[in-house]
Amino acid sequence: MLKIRIIPVLLFKNWGIVKSVKFTDLRVVGDPTTNARVFNQRNADELVFLDIIASRENKGPNFEVIKNIAKECFMPLTIGGGINSMEDVDQLFEIGADKLSFNTSLFHNPDLIRAVVGKYGSQAVVASIDVDNSQKLMQVKTRCGTEDTGYTALTAVRLAEDLGVGEILLNSIDRDGTATGYDLELITAVTQASNLPVIACGGCGKLADLLDASRAGADALSAATIFYYVGESIITIKNYLAKEGLPVRLK
Repeated sequence: MLKIRIIPVLLFKNWGIVKSVKFTDLRVVGDPTTNARVFNQRNADELVFLDIIASRENKGPNFEVIKNIAKECFMPLTIGGGINSMEDVDQLFEIGADKLSFNTSLFHNPDLIRAVVGKYGSQAVVASIDVDNSQKLMQVKTRCGTEDTGYTALTAVRLAEDLGVGEILLNSIDRDGTATGYDLELITAVTQASNLPVIACGGCGKLADLLDASRAGADALSAATIFYYVGESIITIKNYLAKEGLPVRLK
């Protein structure tokens, strides 16, 4: 049985790591390098670093910051935000990225994603799908939740599959930072509609939320609020899930 991965997400803006609520109300929670070092030391299975305003402000990746993070990571590192060309892609892999996450390009530059899949393989490409399910319509948005794509979660996943991506990072906009639990309806719908591994993101506020998301079908569990404001750690999460019978990497 595949082990459930615990994956912290670092949201990057203006040289700092921030925590958001419903993709707004951004609060600085530290610097990128220190965050990466701490999560690496505490046995995270992977790390996701997302520049949340790069595409919105038509900026490219901050290679300096990413290079410093990569030096701290002895775990798979996924980078997303502002990746607009194969030159960006090649440089990110050269400085230490293991996977690249695409959000806006999924809908506006699909040829780039096909090219990345063709050169580096499906396992190196993650589709980051941001879903507003507040009206139970599973609307997919881009540019930090400000632009409606016209896609639903299920049609966006089919697009990602057609482009050859290897994994889905499923972000709940309306649960983000609320600590009210993952959107289990959304997770179940997506995991039942696709064979791609799904990383559940958005809403985790207590240990039981992680268990619920796994039982809803998520292959990996992403979190941030529970680390910064609740006081849980990668270690306490994995010990809890192991006691509940889920397969996790403890060492």
